[in-house]
Amino acid sequence: MAIYHLHVKVIGRKSGSSAVASAAYRSGSRLRDKRLDRSHDFSAKRGVLYSEVMLPEHAPEAWSDRERLWNDVEAFEVRKDAQLAREVEFAIPRELTQAQGIELARDFARSEFVGLGMVADLNVHWDIGEDGLAKPHAHVMLTMRAMDEDGFGPKVREWNRTEMVERWRERWAELANERLAELDIDARIDHRRLEAQGLALEPQSQIGAPAKRIEVRGIEGEGLEADRAEMHREIARGNGKRIIADPSLGLDAITQQQSTFTQRDMAKFAHRHSDGIDQFNAVIGAMRGAPDLVELGKDARGEDRFTTREMMEAEQRLHRAAKLMAKRERHEVREADREAALALAERRGLVLSGEQADALAHITDGRDLGIVVGYAMRFEAGDLRHRGGKPRERIGHRLAHHRQHGAWLGTRPRPAQVARCAGDRRGGHGWHAPVGARPIPCGRGRRESRAGRRSPAVASNRSGRGVPVDP
Repeated sequence: MAIYHLHVKVIGRKSGSSAVASAAYRSGSRLRDKRLDRSHDFSAKRGVLYSEVMLPEHAPEAWSDRERLWNDVEAFEVRKDAQLAREVEFAIPRELTQAQGIELARDFARSEFVGLGMVADLNVHWDIGEDGLAKPHAHVMLTMRAMDEDGFGPKVREWNRTEMVERWRERWAELANERLAELDIDARIDHRRLEAQGLALEPQSQIGAPAKRIEVRGIEGEGLEADRAEMHREIARGNGKRIIADPSLGLDAITQQQSTFTQRDMAKFAHRHSDGIDQFNAVIGAMRGAPDLVELGKDARGEDRFTTREMMEAEQRLHRAAKLMAKRERHEVREADREAALALAERRGLVLSGEQADALAHITDGRDLGIVVGYAMRFEAGDLRHRGGKPRERIGHRLAHHRQHGAWLGTRPRPAQVARCAGDRRGGHGWHAPVGARPIPCGRGRRESRAGRRSPAVASNRSGRGVPVDP
């Protein structure tokens, strides 16, 4: 299960921190600290997969050297309680490969930090947890001042606002979910509090390594770490009691992130929301015996896969809505607007192949529902891309349709779905092609579903509201 985590903190001298030492630790490297006149050597640190200093426009090129950058920060900040850097730490969905995780972290850092004028020191860690599973996450150390070719300027107070942190939290969820959908991975993350998600479970905070050691090993401790470990167990125990009394709470929480799941997914969820082996077994038993649980059979890996009746009913409603949409013809895009969009794209260096041009004509021919079957990241109705999936120009249906209509209904695919229709790159899900909806092939043809999953889904329109599903 993909887990949402994003934490922002300030690295400052008031807490005894050094920007150079912090950068050395996060990058797993050896850096010389000129202010303290000593070296910080963390080159033996394991799990550091990728490191890069990303510069905004007009920043001195010399700052691409990590040691030079953070020594210049230390030299510029003269106060003994100076704030030296901001750190954003976020969990990368473990469903991604290492290369995909690095690319996602780079895209997020570039758009949300470097694009605002910060230098971003990005380090991707791919640790292995005690359960043997990967715990991928990224640390981004950020400068706090405006800059030009000559160096640092004044601090940018807007970067300290709470609204900025909330924006980063939301944007990370949006970008990660968009990438998971593009890669046909049935997992989602949600930056909202559990209460806002409609889940009656108490949220658990990250307890950190010292408190985790106390919790796992049963160490008798004193002070803050011991208190945090006990609070973590108490919250888990309370959530376990709620799930045992109403197992739909657990199933709803799981399907908030993925529409189908395995026994292993349930076990990981139960481990997080229980205290001790007895309560763990009770939570698992309650969810396995829940009347809303639906067994789908074995997937391609031989694992039993499950969903819920609510998810199945949502897919059925969506299927009925799709059949109705397939019969309507109310959204034709004029040929002149389509040709204008294609001409604009060509001037910007993107020329559609014959298949892509046919697909564009197919989904703008007036019917409410048009389906393109093909490889994910090769073509999307709302976002035409180069092969390989790198964004260049968002054209075609998005430009043509906006010229004439301004808005449209949209979906996102689920892993077992190959249907794609015009829509929101951030939004909902996909459906099985209904009778009467005439699909056309695109790219190399039909893509097999990942691990043979059957994936119930729901639809959303561009505003985030659900598509009306009943006549």
